[in-house]
Amino acid sequence: MPALSAGSGNDTGLYELLVTLPAQLQPHVDSQEDCVFLQDMFGERSLHSLVKIHERLQKYEDQSPAPVLDSAGTLAHELAEELQSKAVSAEIRELLKLLAKPHVKGLLSVHDTVAQKSYDPELPPLPEDIDDDEDSVKIIRLVKNKEPLGATIKRDERTGAIVVARIMRGGAADRSGLIHVGDELREVNGIPVDDRKPEEIIHILAQSQGAITFKIIPAIKEETPSKEPKMFVRVLFDYDPNEDRAIPCKEAGLAFKKGDILQIMSQDDATWWQARHHGDANPRAGLIPSKQFQERRFALRRPVALVQPQKISNRRSSGLRRSFRLSRRDRKTNKSMYECKKSDQYDMADVPTYEEVAPYRRQPGARHRLVVLVGPTGVGLNELKRKLLISDPQHFSVTIPHTTRPKRSQESDGVEYHFISKHLFETDIHNNKFIEHGEYKGNYYGTSLDSVRSVLSKNKVCLLDVQPHTIKHLRTAEFKPFVVFVKPPPLARLRETRRNAKIISGKDDKGSAKPFTEEDFQEMISSAQMIEHQYGHLFEKVIVNDDLAAAFSELKMALKRLETETHWVPITWTHS
Repeated sequence: MPALSAGSGNDTGLYELLVTLPAQLQPHVDSQEDCVFLQDMFGERSLHSLVKIHERLQKYEDQSPAPVLDSAGTLAHELAEELQSKAVSAEIRELLKLLAKPHVKGLLSVHDTVAQKSYDPELPPLPEDIDDDEDSVKIIRLVKNKEPLGATIKRDERTGAIVVARIMRGGAADRSGLIHVGDELREVNGIPVDDRKPEEIIHILAQSQGAITFKIIPAIKEETPSKEPKMFVRVLFDYDPNEDRAIPCKEAGLAFKKGDILQIMSQDDATWWQARHHGDANPRAGLIPSKQFQERRFALRRPVALVQPQKISNRRSSGLRRSFRLSRRDRKTNKSMYECKKSDQYDMADVPTYEEVAPYRRQPGARHRLVVLVGPTGVGLNELKRKLLISDPQHFSVTIPHTTRPKRSQESDGVEYHFISKHLFETDIHNNKFIEHGEYKGNYYGTSLDSVRSVLSKNKVCLLDVQPHTIKHLRTAEFKPFVVFVKPPPLARLRETRRNAKIISGKDDKGSAKPFTEEDFQEMISSAQMIEHQYGHLFEKVIVNDDLAAAFSELKMALKRLETETHWVPITWTHS
């Protein structure tokens, strides 16, 4: 087939250009491999055929062809009916058989559609019984598949009319642009709705497929599209709309799990927000309880704390963590796998619902995020810290605590402890310079904020284990803490894994170790449950210390991803 010219004069046809392109590009190609690739690509027979078809169609389109007949399908049908009355011959039978084939019927149908340029979908005829008095009525038809309509209705308390309560962002009704909040619904598929309950109407809509006809009285003022900026939240509780008696329409609800990231699409309703899962291909939004509404519900049904919170006294020796009183040398040489940190005091965290977040990725040269480890006594926090320090001492580091006790002969200031006076320590307490502090045998011990800053300023990852009630004070844009909760395995596995391990006694200052008792195991389990219940919404990673090597590997991998991947953090951290 000869090359076809798409134009005249000096214009070159697309097919001719395709044929000459490899030769024209050859001087600009560096390698023989690239040259072969270009020749193979532009020499592909199917590509040539497509270009030829394109040019042939373009040629006829330029001539503005008019169809000889725009009803070939009708003509074929009439011809078949006429042939049926004729004397049947072999030729007539063959022609009738051809005209009855679905492929031929389909071809003729497509021909007529193109000839008539009739590309709009065919909808059922409009109803003829429209009341002349209803001069503002709208007749709307939507073609609905299995997708929900994406709108909720309610009965207006003042007028008793059925009105559109909300339009779900991204749903079928929203995409149509024909239905608005406040519109009064008169009929659905010819069925009057004045005397029906909203639940009955919703059932009619749910059962309808294909074209649905609405008779609507438009609202006086149609809803203007909201121009709210994109807002993302991390959800801090589980939610199933099917179990929520307060939701106006269960089918419109959006289920989620704690930790999911949602994009808030609308906050127009003070009680029910519209949201969608981040990254979900489905553009339709669903209903979720608003932050204020959910906080009120949580506050009303919040159970009494399993343990009455005690007012923390920093002068109580029984609550002081032994890690304050163990020098760096003591902590390195201690052979216990599971070091004890005695603490059974927790404060009540704020009611967790949603936290506004933004994507964050650490830039090269920026300070590392603070890594905070929390967990019950004996779960193995210190051992995990120790293994991280040994694995890469140039990358990981810990803080140096402060104390008012006298320096011993083998100790150096700023190595085992920062040794300061009691007056200076109390001044720093007053100025809120300590993350944690306490008193033991007349001496103060504590971890200061400046000791954390010192580690981070050296471009190292600071590993810090603290009491869980201090986490919220560390959640600042400066530290951007990555909180890891280390929890024990079930009781049977706990007995098995800690059979030969020992726990450091908190009753004296000699660092004596003793085997775990059944009471220790029970306390570890109940303490972990208490911590997770009150502070679980602050954790970004949960590790079950079933096997120490596996737990360490999981922690190390999480910290590696922390430095290389994008994470969702509170939005206030990204505005600093």
